[in-house]
Amino acid sequence: MIHLLNWIKNNINNRNADQDFTFNRPMKKCLFIVLLPVLTALYMQAQSPVGTWVTIDDKRNVNIAHVEIFKKDGKLHGKVIRLLPEARTRTCSGCSGDLKGKSIEGMTMIWDVQPEDDKYWSGGKLLDPNSGRKYDCSIWLDSDDTLKVRASFGISLLGRTQTWNRLKSSKSVRLTADN
Repeated sequence: MIHLLNWIKNNINNRNADQDFTFNRPMKKCLFIVLLPVLTALYMQAQSPVGTWVTIDDKRNVNIAHVEIFKKDGKLHGKVIRLLPEARTRTCSGCSGDLKGKSIEGMTMIWDVQPEDDKYWSGGKLLDPNSGRKYDCSIWLDSDDTLKVRASFGISLLGRTQTWNRLKSSKSVRLTADN
């Protein structure tokens, strides 16, 4: 790396002051080698479901929550990080055990979804807070900003798919008692 920096410094210092700076062939190769991993990482991040997604109520066609999809031990998980004002269900009333009556905000609703290929993950579970039922869960990217989440019971034909949109803003403020 030190050799590369010295080479760049020498090439810049050796040019005439009245000449425009142009990239010669070795300089282009060095920039390509340096920028390729950065650009690849940015592209791969855009191809990942990891991030914050806006969920909807299909029947009313309104945004109801922000769900953060994250990786843990190579598997995808989804946690409700914010309930929006249009959300009718705020507690897991249909749940049993420790989750019964708990706030949906902060709850992990998707867990253990495993990668099948670059754009499809399956084999996990999804919790429906209205009924308290746990469904099989599959997730795939329809585009960089559109995620399909399918909850099914037993076989994939018995279920439904929701479309979630990537949150454009990098901020999703969690609700507090003060909000």
